[in-house]
Amino acid sequence: MTQPHVRQGLVLGMSTLAFTVCFMVWMMFAVLGVPIKELLQLNETQFGLLAATPVLTGSLVRLPLGLLTDRFGGRSVFFLLMLTCVAPLYLISHATAYWQFLVLGLFVGLAGGSFSVGIAYVAKWFDKENQGFAMGIFGAGNAGAAVTKFLAPALIAAGSWQLVPKVFSAILFITALLFWFLSAENKDHRSATGASLREQLRSLKDPAVWRYCQYYSIVFGGYVALALWMTKYYVQEYGFSLQSAALLAACFSLPGGVLRAVGGWMSDRWGAQSVTWWVLWVSWICLFLLSYPQTQLQVQTINGPVDFHIGLNPALFTVLLFVMGIAFAFGKASVFKYIANDYPKNMGAVSGIVGLAGGLGGFVLPILFGALVDLTGVRSSCFMLMYGVVWVSLTWMYFSEIRKSPVLGKAPLLTPSPISSIALGEEHVRSAKA
Repeated sequence: MTQPHVRQGLVLGMSTLAFTVCFMVWMMFAVLGVPIKELLQLNETQFGLLAATPVLTGSLVRLPLGLLTDRFGGRSVFFLLMLTCVAPLYLISHATAYWQFLVLGLFVGLAGGSFSVGIAYVAKWFDKENQGFAMGIFGAGNAGAAVTKFLAPALIAAGSWQLVPKVFSAILFITALLFWFLSAENKDHRSATGASLREQLRSLKDPAVWRYCQYYSIVFGGYVALALWMTKYYVQEYGFSLQSAALLAACFSLPGGVLRAVGGWMSDRWGAQSVTWWVLWVSWICLFLLSYPQTQLQVQTINGPVDFHIGLNPALFTVLLFVMGIAFAFGKASVFKYIANDYPKNMGAVSGIVGLAGGLGGFVLPILFGALVDLTGVRSSCFMLMYGVVWVSLTWMYFSEIRKSPVLGKAPLLTPSPISSIALGEEHVRSAKA
């Protein structure tokens, strides 16, 4: 193996490990929030805010961190980001009031910004043909949500909930040191133009960026929201213990992270558009079935009333969650394949914008989940809300992309995009020379 391949492997491997640990920390309240909810006697909306608070800061810093990565390089930014989160993470073990958990959660949430740092850092080490797969491997760090569901309940059972932030802070500190000493930096990957903030944010005027934000608010924002919500859902809806509920919730979190690399490979082979389209359809169908609440139905027959129960049992519910987790994994990779294809020179800024939108989805949705439960008393209302969001995305994608694609025969004559116009111009030049 040549030296460049060794450096590529170390960058990808250490970045994936670091992102996994950061995501594990970011999703900590998915499990830790359950005993805290009981301790502080929180309602559903307050629990949603507690679980989502780290997601807020992790989302808001994604754009500035993406810009910093373009300018100063991913290695330094990633390392300093991890070190910044160690102290507030440890201090959570000493929190006693609700506001203290919220404030410390805001600081710990900075770990969630690691995605926009790592995705731009990793992508620049690989050529276009392998970027989707490499970014998919890095994105598999989303499996940190599943690691939390395996590790945190075991720590709570072995000691108390205070043990979780203490152990997690030690793991994060060790990971930061390993990342610094085993990763590499290439100054050529930094923005050579020294573009201003205004120039880097110019991509916000591109409608495609907003469309990618919408897609990512589902496949990532929805993933984060459900990863935070499902442990408590299993406890309250089906009566499982915290440990059993966390393991079952991992059936959604684990494939949603690990299989992202497969989604990257699929996007390299079949294109980001095709993968994203089918991801949205599969998610829409799963959410339709998950939305149906537990229902007692009485039918009057000629022999008297007959009672029926309609609802998902835990096994079928878990299977649907598993399928949707796989779909979200593929979708997270395909959205960033869009970005790698369309914005290779400005990927840090655009990935930060899209990541910001996805993270904000992960912040807003748990709060809305809690508010809907408090208002309606129906726990499956969280899936009803997401069903509507996916429907909006399917409609948007159809009218902006799919309708313009040929199904049979020739494609309709369309006004070429600036990128395609350049390509057509180059083709005419080659033809003239021939």
